[in-house]
Amino acid sequence: MKIGILKEAAGENRVAMLPDGVKSLADLKVSVMVEKQAGAGASIPDDLFREAGAEIASRADVIKGSDVIIMVSGPDASDVKKLGKGKVMVAGVNPLVNHDLVKAYADAEVTLFSMDVIPRTTRAQAMDILSSQATVAGYKAVIDAANRLPGFLQMFMSAAGTIKPSKLLVLGAGVAGLQAIATARKLGAVVEAFDVRSAVKEEVKSLGAKFIEVEGARDDASAGGYAVEQTEEFKEKQKQMVYDHCAKSDVVICTAQIPGRKAPLLVTKEAVKAMSPGSVVIDLAASSGGNCELTQNNKVVVEHDVTIVGESNYPSTMPQDASQMFGKNLLTFLKLIIDEEGKLNLNWEDELVSETVVTHEKEIKNERVKEFMNQ
Repeated sequence: MKIGILKEAAGENRVAMLPDGVKSLADLKVSVMVEKQAGAGASIPDDLFREAGAEIASRADVIKGSDVIIMVSGPDASDVKKLGKGKVMVAGVNPLVNHDLVKAYADAEVTLFSMDVIPRTTRAQAMDILSSQATVAGYKAVIDAANRLPGFLQMFMSAAGTIKPSKLLVLGAGVAGLQAIATARKLGAVVEAFDVRSAVKEEVKSLGAKFIEVEGARDDASAGGYAVEQTEEFKEKQKQMVYDHCAKSDVVICTAQIPGRKAPLLVTKEAVKAMSPGSVVIDLAASSGGNCELTQNNKVVVEHDVTIVGESNYPSTMPQDASQMFGKNLLTFLKLIIDEEGKLNLNWEDELVSETVVTHEKEIKNERVKEFMNQ
């Protein structure tokens, strides 16, 4: 069996797997084809893939010669039909939102495994691309904020006087939020964090941040650890709390998202206006509408002397380590669908296989995706 690695679309610097991962695939008795310049965005030349045992070929040849194709985001809908009937694609295509893309995969009779809908179980942790890439995003968000802030994050004491530490507010304490907290604390900032899920309180406190609570939050155990929609009464309390804490923060890191839904609005334009001149808002939820009312996706804007960064793809700005982590996730999953002889084995009895598949044999198989598509 052959596994193909395709180059991502313009603007995405990651590659689905690095040369070390290619070497590991050889242990599974499969061969690997890599599209020319697939690793260029991550500064990985073709020669390193060759040394790892991969064949370098054109995009058309990789598609034609591969049984399984792996990517970070996968091709767009217009290119899906080029994959051909019976191909297997393993990537992260955000199928809860990209419904036309899902239909394109089904129409093309391509078996699509979307790694961003893999079950949130202990066994799946090593395959969880959302967590690995959120770790990168949380780290880089703080570094970016520190670069844009007109002062230090940490406290300084010198003959020239004492510089107070910056105050940083993290909205959402998932993987990205927790990494942002850890990074900011290491850099010396005073950190506060808010999340509607009370279960994360101890994690926040263990990282040295203060946990902000708003009474009346609705939690749903069936949501797999994700946040859920809240009542209007709670949203009003939350709005006032966020306003009050934004007003005394130098940096706000927004990470709150609900899978398949518009990101919750947490930071109003009034809250931004209340922030001190020179403050920074980093919005990791920009692509799904943003947590900040003034966020513009993929843009940096300045409103009321506050810099607002709408950036949902920080992992692409750290492509080597992000690709390393992503590739490890994929490699662990691929072991589930490759048998001891190096042949494709789709074991539908395995929940990680059956619940990660989105399309197969012209059908949309994933119940969660179908639910979102029928709304």
